[in-house]
Amino acid sequence: MSKLFLNALRMSPVVLAATFSVANSAIAGEITSVSQLTDNSSQEMGQVTSVSQFSDVQPTDWAFQALQSLVERYGCIAGYPNGTYRGNRALTRYEFAAGLNACLDRVNELIATATADLVTKEDLATLQRLQEEFSAELATLRGRVDSLEARTAELEANQFSTTTKLKGEAIFSLSSAFGDERADGTGDDIDDNITFSSRVRLNLLTSFTGTDQLQTRLEAANITPFDDATGTNMARLGFDSNTDDNQIEVDKLNYSFNLALAKIKVDAIGGELNENVNVFNPLFKSSGSGALSRYGRFSPIYRQAFDGSGVTLSFNPNGRFTFNAAYYGHNADSPEDGEGLYNGANTAFAQIQFKPSKQLGIGLAYARTYQNNGDINLLNSTGGEFAADPFDGDATVANNYGVQASFRPSDKIVVSGWAGLTNAEAKSGVNDGADADIFYWSANVGIQDFGAEGNVLGLIIGQSPRVTDNDVAGREDDDTSFHLEGLYKVKLSDNIAVTPGLIVIFNPEHNSDNDTVYVGTIRTTFKF
Repeated sequence: MSKLFLNALRMSPVVLAATFSVANSAIAGEITSVSQLTDNSSQEMGQVTSVSQFSDVQPTDWAFQALQSLVERYGCIAGYPNGTYRGNRALTRYEFAAGLNACLDRVNELIATATADLVTKEDLATLQRLQEEFSAELATLRGRVDSLEARTAELEANQFSTTTKLKGEAIFSLSSAFGDERADGTGDDIDDNITFSSRVRLNLLTSFTGTDQLQTRLEAANITPFDDATGTNMARLGFDSNTDDNQIEVDKLNYSFNLALAKIKVDAIGGELNENVNVFNPLFKSSGSGALSRYGRFSPIYRQAFDGSGVTLSFNPNGRFTFNAAYYGHNADSPEDGEGLYNGANTAFAQIQFKPSKQLGIGLAYARTYQNNGDINLLNSTGGEFAADPFDGDATVANNYGVQASFRPSDKIVVSGWAGLTNAEAKSGVNDGADADIFYWSANVGIQDFGAEGNVLGLIIGQSPRVTDNDVAGREDDDTSFHLEGLYKVKLSDNIAVTPGLIVIFNPEHNSDNDTVYVGTIRTTFKF
């Protein structure tokens, strides 16, 4: 280290503090320029007006008076967005050179604005000697800045869009259902061929104001559900999807924006409540990286607005108390009688969410649904046949009640679960006026960083929707089916994860005469 560098450590504390402070600011500003082009996660430091704004600077610190003087005399001190100064971090020669250069610019600005009396001759002499000593580093720094500006210009000239980002996800699935007989009473064996299939989703995320988002999602998939192969919807995977001949289609189109304390999301195509409100199952809710089964992702009450068109309002979304309200029509695009936004199948939803702490979240949800098109599916293929259609095709009104919670007892463990009750009433046909009750529950535990950082070990136990009482004879479940699922997500990189797992359905279709159904799968997820 040169003598002049050592002498700098003994110079005016104002100049020393200024140099080190702006060094941090200059380097952070350079890094920010690149990060803003990639993920918009700015770490730029901000100007302060008082040294007391720094949470990690105390009056007893040796540089406190220097920093305080710097604010009052030069007005060129910056800190991090989280309110810290980080005065004890190591400093390289390049950072020192960057700070020196920025300090010189500030001094020149003071001189140019007729405030040169704030700068002493001794300070100017010290800065001049430092500039000469670090001339090589300053030249290198200018070269880096010029290179960065050139790269920035090139990215801006060739970027996909000034308002739109492209995010994608691809899934490779190696799966098989196995066991003895199918659960549909035919006596046929389960189709147990091993399948290899895929799903690709491309999200175009557009923002016009910086706080809004227009989502356009394209999907192509050939992951066939296992309901036909096993005779029950209980064996369905959480990521199954099958577009026509694996062709690309627009499966989601929505726009969300903020209005005062509320967030509003309007779904034109493919609206799903689970994407608009908290489902209290953070480790398992995602189809690409969460539970392997359809039932294990979240409570069926959040599947009431499946593939609908409508609006969701979230009031105070970042507070301890959040209120959600939503309305969706299932055939909103059709002008035919008994369809449209209001006259056809529809869902009205409300939820109160309470977060007493960062570790605990509780939600109380209600949904009122009406289905009238003859293809009744009350809980969207998550339970038994009778639970999906308790009145054998008659138009149905249902009141759905749900309570769900998520608890994090430690940084690595998340415990979550739900319980739900549906009261359904027939509104047409020979069963008009008949009532049915449907009950379901689940308990889940996930262990993060199990074996290695980013890995997740998960266990899901529950009872999928079961008709406990029905006025219609022959459409009530006499036995109870249980859902057991184990999975282990292995993070290979920030963009690739492999999740092997096994799903076991005991007494499928809530019938103890049915053989146990097994579904094994290895899901590989690529994100880009």
